[in-house]
Amino acid sequence: MTGLTRRSLLVSAAIALPGRVWAQDTAAIRRPIIDLYGALEALMRTGRPTPFPDRFRTLAPIIDRVYDLTTVLSVSVGLRWPSFDEKIRKELMDAFRAFTIASFVGNFDKYEGEKFEVLPGTRLVGADQVVQTRIVPGTGEPIRLDYVMQPSEAGWRITDVLVDGTISRVAVQRSDFRALLAHGDAKELIASLWRKVGHLSGGTIGA
Repeated sequence: MTGLTRRSLLVSAAIALPGRVWAQDTAAIRRPIIDLYGALEALMRTGRPTPFPDRFRTLAPIIDRVYDLTTVLSVSVGLRWPSFDEKIRKELMDAFRAFTIASFVGNFDKYEGEKFEVLPGTRLVGADQVVQTRIVPGTGEPIRLDYVMQPSEAGWRITDVLVDGTISRVAVQRSDFRALLAHGDAKELIASLWRKVGHLSGGTIGA
């Protein structure tokens, strides 16, 4: 079979089965959010009787798998990121990773009938795919969270969260980080992140 013939058949197959191909792509994009929400619901059902460090260790591999924390952190830091040496980047990543995981553990610590809904399909924003979701509390209004997804060698991963579909968590974080990076190095930011981890964990996790 010639290359031209093979290429023609592949193109024909893609045209003949667009729904199936798109459904597979959409499922892959949505899968990390479905996995994250499943883990968060399990975490909430476990609740506060389980020690914070145990819940932290349970959630950590899920966060590592579904988030591209390197991209999130580098964009949050902004233009100063390339100027940091590898040692500082690692220290900053360790603190940021711990803070991210501790934030989830601290905020999703009890179950009160919440429902996690990952809405069908995705929407394209620039080069990114966005997955729309809702967290429906037992009482009160649903909370809309949209997840910005980018492909990587490990599959689709989260690079930002949009509150109410518009407010970028990374943009807010970048604003918060700016003052702590004002002196040109990352020491204050690293210390601040570890202080927050200590506060969230009740002092059970630290640098």
